Amino acid sequence: MAGSLRKLVGSCRLMQDKLESWSQDYEINSCDQNLNQCCELIEMASLIQRQLFTILNETSREGGHYAGVETIKTRLLPWLGTSFSHATSGRLFETSLSLTQDSIEKERQLRQLAASQTFQLQELQDELTSTRLELDHVQQEIARSRSPSPRRVRSRSPSPLPLRSFSPGRARRTNASRHTFLVTRFGDIYSKDRFDAERILRVYINDMEMVQRIIYNAVVESFQAAKMAYRQFKMRVRKTLSIGHSGPESLEDTVMDYIVRHEDLYDVQGSVNEVIRSMKINPKISSTPELDFAVISSFIRELCRMAFSMQTLTPPLDIAFGMDGEFFSETKYHRSVDSDYTAALVAYHVWPALMENDVVIVKGEAVTRRGALWSHRSRSRSGNRSRSVSPLLSHLSRSRSPSPQRSGSPSSSLR
Repeated sequence: MAGSLRKLVGSCRLMQDKLESWSQDYEINSCDQNLNQCCELIEMASLIQRQLFTILNETSREGGHYAGVETIKTRLLPWLGTSFSHATSGRLFETSLSLTQDSIEKERQLRQLAASQTFQLQELQDELTSTRLELDHVQQEIARSRSPSPRRVRSRSPSPLPLRSFSPGRARRTNASRHTFLVTRFGDIYSKDRFDAERILRVYINDMEMVQRIIYNAVVESFQAAKMAYRQFKMRVRKTLSIGHSGPESLEDTVMDYIVRHEDLYDVQGSVNEVIRSMKINPKISSTPELDFAVISSFIRELCRMAFSMQTLTPPLDIAFGMDGEFFSETKYHRSVDSDYTAALVAYHVWPALMENDVVIVKGEAVTRRGALWSHRSRSRSGNRSRSVSPLLSHLSRSRSPSPQRSGSPSSSLR
């Protein structure tokens, strides 16, 4: 018994020392250090409590069978009852807190479900409105086809647009993110897809200059074809939606929202075919007889998709107009690595500059050489006489074949 009491005295002194030390260092300790000190003291208090109960048990045995009963009844049992009631109330508080958290979580889930149902209901209402508009349009077409007309002729009009549901204000809300994506895509096509197209063309053409001219012409023609397709598509959408348009948004905003949501309706293959046709009749592009520009149709397809999407931006993006023999512009182009850096004229363009409201936002690439205008005229006359590569041109192409560094040099990418 005496030994247990001495151990208790030592434990209490140690706890007192730790309390005083903690009190002195509390302000300079970190939060974790103070919490660790507190947990250590709780463990020591639990140890002291166990030692006290051990002494209580030993003392009661020393007093005999009935000794200390009155003290235990009047002092210990009421204290134990109070402690248990506090512990029970603590558990009740924890249970109540748990129930409150469950209630909050269920309420949050119900709100999310209600929002989802509201969105789905709005989508269904939009789809129902679109279906009604499509039905009205079809009925009007049927009525016109049945009505007699002295000048009735058979013509192939474009099929009615599918009026699927769309989100009002989508074009305005996503304009900035779409702008960023398309500008990045323009750079990716220049730095990655362009080299893939070059490798395909080099199988048929040894002249690197002619390969770059073909690719530049593909970019220009793709933008022209995509812009024309966009204008036609927009006219069809405006004509269809104007039949039953009513709502807080203007007809123009509604048309733009529809186009942005349904870009998959764009006939990109039609634009690709138009680009290839235009390239075949372009006298500036001399090619070997066995070359078909369709070999880079996937490259042209990506250009057309990007150019079409750029027309849906506010303001739209376009490429700068370039012409062989023009004065080199530092604001529009970087010089290619094989350029004559003292020359003032552009021999030919490798990649166009990207414009927004007549302001350059991404520079293109051009080759500058002295006598560029004379070289361009000589090449044009030679290209008009024959589309096959002349012996002189073949000889020049072999004598000035590009070095390995030029064909895949990262320095030629957009900076």
